[in-house]
Amino acid sequence: MTPLGTELTRKAVHIGMGGGAFLLRWLTPVQAAGIAVIAILFNLFLVHRMTGGRLLRPEERQRRFSMGIAVYPMAVLALILIFHNRLELAAACWILLAFGDGMASVIGRVVRGPQLPWNAEKSWSGFLAFILYGGLGAAVVIRWTQAAIADVVAGSGNVADIGQSFVAATMADGSVNETIWLLVACVVCATIVGFVESLDTGIDDNILVTLFGASAFALATLVEPGRLVAGASASSWQFAIGLAVNIPLALVAMAVGGVGRSGAIAGGLIGTLLWGFAGWPAWLLLLTFFVLGTLSTKLGFSRKSALGIAQERGGRRGAGNAIANASVPVVCGFLAFSTGRTDLYLIALAAAFATAAFDTVSSEIGQAYGRRHFLVTSLRRVPPGTEGAVSVEGTLAGLLGAALVAVVGWISGLHGIYASIAVIGGAFVGTTFESYLGATLERVQRIDNELVNFANTAVGALTAVLVMRFLPLS
Repeated sequence: MTPLGTELTRKAVHIGMGGGAFLLRWLTPVQAAGIAVIAILFNLFLVHRMTGGRLLRPEERQRRFSMGIAVYPMAVLALILIFHNRLELAAACWILLAFGDGMASVIGRVVRGPQLPWNAEKSWSGFLAFILYGGLGAAVVIRWTQAAIADVVAGSGNVADIGQSFVAATMADGSVNETIWLLVACVVCATIVGFVESLDTGIDDNILVTLFGASAFALATLVEPGRLVAGASASSWQFAIGLAVNIPLALVAMAVGGVGRSGAIAGGLIGTLLWGFAGWPAWLLLLTFFVLGTLSTKLGFSRKSALGIAQERGGRRGAGNAIANASVPVVCGFLAFSTGRTDLYLIALAAAFATAAFDTVSSEIGQAYGRRHFLVTSLRRVPPGTEGAVSVEGTLAGLLGAALVAVVGWISGLHGIYASIAVIGGAFVGTTFESYLGATLERVQRIDNELVNFANTAVGALTAVLVMRFLPLS
């Protein structure tokens, strides 16, 4: 069988297994988990014997094992365990994994077409296929599964509301058509996950789609549609102001060499969204992070260049840097805009920026002025610029950078003075987590640097949320 034939056969099985998501309408969580365990054992020990290895790619045939085929049912089991009380969400993520990822591969290989600008190995046709099949399939399976697990509203013929969320049923005031709302929500989630899947991250798609799919749908359940619609109508002028402010500043940032063209475009969009969702105080944190990052990158640049560890393109940040460091703050701003916990998510937003500042400043200052560098995993001394390496000088500089972000957040009214403790604490935890990832996965080229930056801001934001939930800070 040709490599293309093998791949298409493999994807046909991958897509076909997505039919199991529709069975969650009738299965209990325990039954579904049991079937997933059986599927794991089957894929580990029997599938290649029964198919004669026809599902194995050329590079897998010698070892008679495929990590992707083994991980697929493990991902499904994880979804069932995570969403054991919301199986419609487990089904939706499963569909993204089966139909979205599967059809993206098939159409991308058969139709091909223009390549994605951020990954020449992927095409626009595959990306759009992920959104179409994954988004629409998720919407269908959500309603299909809900129909069996929710009561019917007496006399209305509608499925009972399972909670005011992106995937909620009828709005109480009838202001939003539930079908359109569900489709938009699922397509947005599919677009986010499809974008992440299209990146060259070094992580298996089954893991990546499961992780980001579960996160996207879980966060979507926090959104209150009525609040979102009302806020969008009342705050449209905020987005207009944000756009008017960010366009000239993006041009200035590009002119002074802080960002490249793609970085200016991405930064301008991010700044506009932050201003619209959370107001000028949130945007001020973006500006603070940008100034700190640019200055720390320029400081000692000649020394870093001589060592071969300076930021590429003369220190100009691209779209990848902007998205990796600021996408979590944008999500936090959106949640502050569309939920009833505005205060909590604004603190998370500040913590995400503080984490990004801590990471960038500590890395740049440590590389330029650090006297001793060591790995956080083993405390072994390493050369400056080693992934996952830290220094005392860099850590102290990063801590000051995070503290400055927290102070700006407090002075601007984004959060209270005591919440600054959660912001700085989250930044420290997130940056330490990033150092561990860098010292383990990134050093052996198993994970992309931008994904590591995204992860550390997410951990920083989550840590701040947990601190605020369990400690009496305000």
